[in-house]
Amino acid sequence: MSKLRPARSVRNILSQSWSRYSVRKPKKNYIKSLPHTNLMVFNMGMDKPNYDLLLTLNSDQNVQLRSNALEAARQVANKHLERELVNNFYFTVLTYPHNVIREKKRATGAGADRLSQGMSMSFGSPSSIAARVKAGQPILRIRTVSSAKEVARQALKRASSKLSGTYTISMSQIAKAS
Repeated sequence: MSKLRPARSVRNILSQSWSRYSVRKPKKNYIKSLPHTNLMVFNMGMDKPNYDLLLTLNSDQNVQLRSNALEAARQVANKHLERELVNNFYFTVLTYPHNVIREKKRATGAGADRLSQGMSMSFGSPSSIAARVKAGQPILRIRTVSSAKEVARQALKRASSKLSGTYTISMSQIAKAS
C-alpha cells in the first residue's frame, strides 16, 4: 500500500470533480482505474421504532473528506456506541465518496530532475477517493433513546476529531407515529 499524502493537501475544493468512470465504456472514461474506497459499511446498530432522539454531525464549511478519514470516523463512533449502548442505537454514514483524487507522483533524490517531467503531463494518476461535503450538509446520523443523549453526543464528537474541518452536532426529537 502506498503512503498517503496529508489530508491538508486534498481537503480544499479547488477544481471540478473527477468522478467519471464507466464499466461498459472504459475507453470513454477520464479515469481508467478507479481507486477502491475504504468505507464499506454505512448502517450500524439496530433500527427500532422506540427511538426518540436524532443526532446529526453537520459540516460548517465546504470540505473534501477522503474515504479513509470517513472510515476512521465511522469506526471510532461505532466502537463507542457499541461499548456504551449495546444495540440501543442506529448509526448511519450519510456521505459517499465519489470524487477521485489525482496525484502527480514525483521522483526525489539524486538525479530526480532528469527522471521527472516537471509540470509537463501533470494531470496525475488516481490515488484515492473522497466525498465532497458542502457547508451545513449532514455527514453522520445517530438515532437513539433520550436517555443515551450524552453517549451519542460523545460518539459524534470523537468522530469529528478524525475529519478535516469544523463540525457542529445538532439534536432533535423524533415525532412518534400514531
